[in-house]
Amino acid sequence: MPELQLIRPGHASALLDFERQNRAYFAASVPDRGEEFFAEFDARLEQLLEWQAAGTDYLHVLVTEGGEVVGRVNLTEVADGSAELGYRIARKAAGQGLATAAVREVRGLAAAQYGLTGLRAKATLDNPASHKVLERNGFVVGGELMLTGRPALSYICQLC
Repeated sequence: MPELQLIRPGHASALLDFERQNRAYFAASVPDRGEEFFAEFDARLEQLLEWQAAGTDYLHVLVTEGGEVVGRVNLTEVADGSAELGYRIARKAAGQGLATAAVREVRGLAAAQYGLTGLRAKATLDNPASHKVLERNGFVVGGELMLTGRPALSYICQLC
């Protein structure tokens, strides 16, 4: 299994490659990041690293032995013991259990290392794989919503 690591400046090139190579694949089930994301990637990464240093976000990548990024698992909007969980796995690494394992690992870090007691997540209805990942990791449906114009479910997970 690739190693889960907190994002650091040295991941920039591999992370950008991951996002570019998988853009169309991701856009089929999650909102597209848009051209601005790629045009302003360096500034965006710098901002993310600042938020991570401040403890408002914990941003992880799954890195192969060769240094390739094959996934991301992020905890964002950290406040009041809770955070929003988001993740994405490269097309070529999908279906191998990486998302389930990585979310499980980040869920453990959230409780043990980051001091969180709850997580939130969202998944569009046309993304059944994400629903399985969340449910396998103890998330329960919290309600229905629209996510960038697409029907979705919100999930919650108590960590304590």
